[in-house]
Amino acid sequence: MSDAVHDIFADWTLPIGLTVSIVITAALYVRGWLAIRKTRPEQFTDVRLASFLGGLALLWLVTGSPMDGFADALLSAHMVEHLLMMSAIPMLLLYGLPVVPLLRGLPAPLLRWIVGPLLRVSALRRVGQWLVTPAIAWLAMNVAYLCWHIPAAYDLALENETVHGVEHLCFLVTSLLFWWYIFRPWPAEERPDDWGMLVYLALGDVVMTLLSAFLAFCERPVYPYYIDHPNPFHIPVLEDQVLGAVIMWVLGSFAYLVPAMVITLRLTGFDEGSSVAANPRRRTNR
Repeated sequence: MSDAVHDIFADWTLPIGLTVSIVITAALYVRGWLAIRKTRPEQFTDVRLASFLGGLALLWLVTGSPMDGFADALLSAHMVEHLLMMSAIPMLLLYGLPVVPLLRGLPAPLLRWIVGPLLRVSALRRVGQWLVTPAIAWLAMNVAYLCWHIPAAYDLALENETVHGVEHLCFLVTSLLFWWYIFRPWPAEERPDDWGMLVYLALGDVVMTLLSAFLAFCERPVYPYYIDHPNPFHIPVLEDQVLGAVIMWVLGSFAYLVPAMVITLRLTGFDEGSSVAANPRRRTNR
Protein backbone atom coordinates (compact mmCIF):
# COMPACT_ATOMS: atom_id res chain seq x y z
CA MET A 1 0.00 0.00 0.00
CA SER A 2 1.40 3.38 -1.03
CA ASP A 3 1.96 6.12 1.54
CA ALA A 4 -0.84 8.20 -0.06
CA VAL A 5 -3.38 5.39 0.23
CA HIS A 6 -2.19 4.60 3.76
CA ASP A 7 -2.65 8.23 4.81
CA ILE A 8 -6.21 8.34 3.44
CA PHE A 9 -7.15 5.22 5.38
CA ALA A 10 -5.38 6.51 8.48
CA ASP A 11 -7.32 9.80 8.37
CA TRP A 12 -10.68 8.04 7.93
CA THR A 13 -13.07 7.83 10.87
CA LEU A 14 -16.36 5.99 10.88
CA PRO A 15 -19.24 8.47 10.37
CA ILE A 16 -21.52 7.32 13.19
CA GLY A 17 -24.60 9.37 12.26
CA LEU A 18 -24.55 8.35 8.60
CA THR A 19 -23.85 4.70 9.38
CA VAL A 20 -26.62 4.46 11.97
CA SER A 21 -29.07 6.16 9.60
CA ILE A 22 -28.29 3.71 6.79
CA VAL A 23 -28.50 0.69 9.12
CA ILE A 24 -31.88 1.85 10.49
CA THR A 25 -33.18 2.40 6.95
CA ALA A 26 -32.03 -1.09 5.96
CA ALA A 27 -33.68 -2.62 9.04
CA LEU A 28 -36.99 -0.82 8.36
CA TYR A 29 -36.98 -1.94 4.75
CA VAL A 30 -36.22 -5.58 5.61
CA ARG A 31 -38.95 -5.59 8.27
CA GLY A 32 -41.48 -4.17 5.83
CA TRP A 33 -40.29 -6.38 2.97
CA LEU A 34 -40.77 -9.53 5.07
CA ALA A 35 -44.29 -8.40 5.98
CA ILE A 36 -45.46 -7.51 2.47
CA ARG A 37 -43.73 -10.49 0.88
CA LYS A 38 -46.30 -12.73 2.58
CA THR A 39 -49.05 -11.33 0.34
CA ARG A 40 -47.01 -10.25 -2.72
CA PRO A 41 -44.20 -12.81 -3.09
CA GLU A 42 -43.96 -12.42 -6.88
CA GLN A 43 -43.61 -8.66 -6.57
CA PHE A 44 -41.21 -8.41 -3.63
CA THR A 45 -38.57 -10.85 -4.76
CA ASP A 46 -35.09 -11.46 -3.40
CA VAL A 47 -33.78 -9.33 -6.28
CA ARG A 48 -35.79 -6.33 -5.03
CA LEU A 49 -34.38 -6.82 -1.54
CA ALA A 50 -30.83 -7.15 -2.83
CA SER A 51 -31.28 -4.08 -5.02
CA PHE A 52 -32.39 -1.81 -2.19
CA LEU A 53 -29.81 -3.08 0.29
CA GLY A 54 -27.15 -2.86 -2.42
CA GLY A 55 -28.11 0.76 -3.02
CA LEU A 56 -27.73 1.53 0.69
CA ALA A 57 -24.39 -0.28 0.83
CA LEU A 58 -23.16 1.68 -2.18
CA LEU A 59 -24.37 4.90 -0.58
CA TRP A 60 -22.31 4.15 2.52
CA LEU A 61 -19.31 3.19 0.40
CA VAL A 62 -19.47 6.49 -1.48
CA THR A 63 -20.12 8.82 1.46
CA GLY A 64 -18.98 7.00 4.59
CA SER A 65 -15.99 4.88 3.61
CA PRO A 66 -12.39 5.90 2.83
CA MET A 67 -13.54 6.35 -0.79
CA ASP A 68 -14.68 9.82 0.26
CA GLY A 69 -11.07 10.59 1.14
CA PHE A 70 -9.97 9.72 -2.39
CA ALA A 71 -12.71 12.02 -3.70
CA ASP A 72 -11.28 14.85 -1.62
CA ALA A 73 -7.83 14.28 -3.12
CA LEU A 74 -8.67 13.61 -6.78
CA LEU A 75 -11.20 15.28 -9.05
CA SER A 76 -11.50 12.04 -11.02
CA ALA A 77 -12.49 10.13 -7.87
CA HIS A 78 -14.92 12.91 -7.00
CA MET A 79 -16.59 12.50 -10.42
CA VAL A 80 -17.00 8.77 -9.78
CA GLU A 81 -18.61 9.63 -6.45
CA HIS A 82 -21.02 12.05 -8.11
CA LEU A 83 -21.94 9.58 -10.85
CA LEU A 84 -22.77 6.87 -8.36
CA MET A 85 -24.86 9.30 -6.30
CA MET A 86 -26.80 10.43 -9.36
CA SER A 87 -27.29 7.14 -11.21
CA ALA A 88 -26.47 3.76 -9.69
CA ILE A 89 -27.61 4.49 -6.13
CA PRO A 90 -31.04 5.99 -6.93
CA MET A 91 -31.70 3.28 -9.55
CA LEU A 92 -30.92 0.49 -7.08
CA LEU A 93 -33.05 2.09 -4.35
CA LEU A 94 -36.05 2.69 -6.62
CA TYR A 95 -35.90 -0.78 -8.16
CA GLY A 96 -36.35 -2.11 -4.63
CA LEU A 97 -39.88 -0.56 -4.54
CA PRO A 98 -39.05 1.19 -1.26
CA VAL A 99 -42.25 3.10 -0.44
CA VAL A 100 -44.46 0.41 1.04
CA PRO A 101 -41.73 -1.69 2.71
CA LEU A 102 -40.35 1.40 4.49
CA LEU A 103 -43.82 2.38 5.67
CA ARG A 104 -44.66 -1.17 6.77
CA GLY A 105 -41.33 -1.35 8.57
CA LEU A 106 -42.05 1.65 10.80
CA PRO A 107 -43.15 1.02 14.39
CA ALA A 108 -46.96 0.99 14.51
CA PRO A 109 -47.34 4.01 16.86
CA LEU A 110 -45.06 6.13 14.68
CA LEU A 111 -46.96 5.15 11.54
CA ARG A 112 -50.38 5.62 13.16
CA TRP A 113 -49.86 8.92 14.95
CA ILE A 114 -47.23 10.79 12.93
CA VAL A 115 -46.42 9.44 9.47
CA GLY A 116 -49.92 8.31 8.56
CA PRO A 117 -51.60 11.67 9.31
CA LEU A 118 -48.85 13.51 7.42
CA LEU A 119 -49.38 11.31 4.36
CA ARG A 120 -53.10 12.13 4.43
CA VAL A 121 -52.50 15.91 4.28
CA SER A 122 -53.70 16.84 0.80
CA ALA A 123 -51.31 19.80 0.47
CA LEU A 124 -48.29 17.60 1.17
CA ARG A 125 -49.52 14.99 -1.28
CA ARG A 126 -49.90 17.64 -3.98
CA VAL A 127 -46.36 18.90 -3.32
CA GLY A 128 -45.02 15.36 -3.58
CA GLN A 129 -46.84 14.78 -6.87
CA TRP A 130 -45.55 18.10 -8.20
CA LEU A 131 -41.94 17.28 -7.29
CA VAL A 132 -41.97 14.09 -9.41
CA THR A 133 -43.51 15.69 -12.49
CA PRO A 134 -41.02 15.36 -15.37
CA ALA A 135 -40.21 19.06 -15.78
CA ILE A 136 -39.64 19.70 -12.06
CA ALA A 137 -37.69 16.47 -11.47
CA TRP A 138 -35.48 17.10 -14.52
CA LEU A 139 -34.79 20.70 -13.53
CA ALA A 140 -34.13 19.81 -9.89
CA MET A 141 -31.41 17.28 -10.67
CA ASN A 142 -29.72 19.14 -13.50
CA VAL A 143 -29.77 22.54 -11.82
CA ALA A 144 -28.33 20.97 -8.66
CA TYR A 145 -25.71 19.18 -10.76
CA LEU A 146 -24.59 22.37 -12.53
CA CYS A 147 -24.73 24.59 -9.44
CA TRP A 148 -22.56 22.25 -7.35
CA HIS A 149 -19.97 22.23 -10.14
CA ILE A 150 -19.57 26.00 -10.07
CA PRO A 151 -15.99 26.44 -8.77
CA ALA A 152 -16.96 28.42 -5.65
CA ALA A 153 -19.59 25.85 -4.59
CA TYR A 154 -17.42 22.88 -5.52
CA ASP A 155 -14.43 24.15 -3.55
CA LEU A 156 -16.58 25.09 -0.55
CA ALA A 157 -17.94 21.54 -0.40
CA LEU A 158 -14.41 20.17 -0.28
CA GLU A 159 -13.33 22.64 2.38
CA ASN A 160 -16.35 22.21 4.66
CA GLU A 161 -17.63 18.78 5.68
CA THR A 162 -21.11 20.07 6.51
CA VAL A 163 -21.47 21.65 3.09
CA HIS A 164 -20.11 18.45 1.55
CA GLY A 165 -22.85 16.50 3.29
CA VAL A 166 -25.47 18.94 2.01
CA GLU A 167 -24.06 18.48 -1.49
CA HIS A 168 -24.39 14.69 -1.24
CA LEU A 169 -27.92 14.95 0.11
CA CYS A 170 -28.85 17.36 -2.68
CA PHE A 171 -27.50 15.00 -5.35
CA LEU A 172 -29.28 11.98 -3.85
CA VAL A 173 -32.69 13.60 -3.34
CA THR A 174 -32.83 15.32 -6.74
CA SER A 175 -31.60 12.17 -8.48
CA LEU A 176 -34.32 10.11 -6.80
CA LEU A 177 -36.84 12.61 -8.15
CA PHE A 178 -35.30 12.39 -11.62
CA TRP A 179 -35.31 8.59 -11.82
CA TRP A 180 -38.74 8.32 -10.19
CA TYR A 181 -40.28 9.37 -13.53
CA ILE A 182 -38.52 6.47 -15.26
CA PHE A 183 -39.09 3.76 -12.63
CA ARG A 184 -42.37 4.94 -11.05
CA PRO A 185 -42.07 2.35 -8.26
CA TRP A 186 -45.25 0.77 -6.94
CA PRO A 187 -47.66 2.01 -5.60
CA ALA A 188 -47.15 5.03 -7.89
CA GLU A 189 -49.76 5.34 -10.59
CA GLU A 190 -48.87 3.21 -13.60
CA ARG A 191 -47.97 5.15 -16.73
CA PRO A 192 -47.04 3.50 -20.03
CA ASP A 193 -43.69 4.17 -21.62
CA ASP A 194 -43.70 7.02 -24.11
CA TRP A 195 -41.28 8.76 -26.42
CA GLY A 196 -41.12 11.69 -24.01
CA MET A 197 -39.01 9.52 -21.70
CA LEU A 198 -36.33 9.36 -24.38
CA VAL A 199 -36.30 13.15 -24.69
CA TYR A 200 -36.13 13.40 -20.89
CA LEU A 201 -33.10 11.09 -20.75
CA ALA A 202 -31.41 12.58 -23.80
CA LEU A 203 -31.63 16.12 -22.42
CA GLY A 204 -30.15 14.93 -19.14
CA ASP A 205 -27.25 13.40 -21.05
CA VAL A 206 -26.74 16.68 -22.96
CA VAL A 207 -26.28 18.60 -19.69
CA MET A 208 -23.66 16.14 -18.44
CA THR A 209 -21.93 16.09 -21.82
CA LEU A 210 -21.65 19.89 -21.98
CA LEU A 211 -20.06 20.13 -18.53
CA SER A 212 -17.76 17.20 -19.28
CA ALA A 213 -16.65 18.75 -22.56
CA PHE A 214 -15.91 22.05 -20.84
CA LEU A 215 -13.76 20.38 -18.17
CA ALA A 216 -11.97 18.26 -20.78
CA PHE A 217 -11.13 20.99 -23.28
CA CYS A 218 -10.79 24.22 -21.28
CA GLU A 219 -6.99 23.61 -20.96
CA ARG A 220 -6.74 25.05 -17.46
CA PRO A 221 -7.60 23.83 -13.96
CA VAL A 222 -11.13 24.94 -13.13
CA TYR A 223 -11.15 24.27 -9.39
CA PRO A 224 -8.59 26.21 -7.28
CA TYR A 225 -8.91 23.66 -4.45
CA TYR A 226 -6.83 21.11 -6.36
CA ILE A 227 -4.13 23.72 -7.03
CA ASP A 228 -3.99 24.77 -3.38
CA HIS A 229 -4.12 21.16 -2.16
CA PRO A 230 -1.87 19.05 -4.42
CA ASN A 231 -2.95 15.43 -4.42
CA PRO A 232 -0.65 12.92 -2.71
CA PHE A 233 -0.62 10.71 -5.81
CA HIS A 234 1.36 13.38 -7.71
CA ILE A 235 -1.07 13.37 -10.64
CA PRO A 236 -0.94 16.71 -12.49
CA VAL A 237 -4.06 18.77 -11.77
CA LEU A 238 -5.02 19.22 -15.41
CA GLU A 239 -4.57 15.52 -16.21
CA ASP A 240 -6.75 14.61 -13.24
CA GLN A 241 -9.40 17.07 -14.44
CA VAL A 242 -9.40 15.62 -17.96
CA LEU A 243 -9.64 12.09 -16.56
CA GLY A 244 -12.59 13.13 -14.38
CA ALA A 245 -14.28 14.73 -17.38
CA VAL A 246 -13.84 11.59 -19.47
CA ILE A 247 -15.23 9.42 -16.68
CA MET A 248 -18.24 11.71 -16.36
CA TRP A 249 -18.69 11.88 -20.14
CA VAL A 250 -18.43 8.16 -20.94
CA LEU A 251 -19.82 6.42 -17.88
CA GLY A 252 -22.38 9.17 -17.27
CA SER A 253 -23.73 8.76 -20.78
CA PHE A 254 -24.23 5.04 -20.18
CA ALA A 255 -26.46 5.87 -17.21
CA TYR A 256 -28.83 7.65 -19.60
CA LEU A 257 -28.37 5.68 -22.80
CA VAL A 258 -28.88 2.17 -21.43
CA PRO A 259 -32.36 2.97 -19.98
CA ALA A 260 -33.14 4.84 -23.20
CA MET A 261 -32.27 1.76 -25.26
CA VAL A 262 -34.45 -0.47 -23.06
CA ILE A 263 -37.39 1.94 -23.37
CA THR A 264 -36.87 2.16 -27.15
CA LEU A 265 -36.97 -1.62 -27.47
CA ARG A 266 -40.20 -1.75 -25.50
CA LEU A 267 -41.81 1.03 -27.50
CA THR A 268 -40.90 -0.59 -30.80
CA GLY A 269 -42.06 -4.03 -29.64
CA PHE A 270 -38.71 -5.80 -29.99
CA ASP A 271 -38.80 -7.21 -26.46
CA GLU A 272 -42.40 -8.42 -26.30
CA GLY A 273 -41.40 -11.68 -24.69
CA SER A 274 -39.36 -10.12 -21.89
CA SER A 275 -41.09 -6.78 -21.34
CA VAL A 276 -42.86 -7.82 -18.15
CA ALA A 277 -39.64 -9.04 -16.56
CA ALA A 278 -37.68 -6.00 -17.66
CA ASN A 279 -40.20 -3.34 -16.71
CA PRO A 280 -40.46 -2.85 -12.95
CA ARG A 281 -43.80 -1.09 -13.39
CA ARG A 282 -45.71 -3.46 -15.68
CA ARG A 283 -45.51 -6.35 -13.31
CA THR A 284 -45.71 -4.53 -10.00
CA ASN A 285 -48.38 -1.90 -10.55
CA ARG A 286 -51.22 -4.26 -11.28
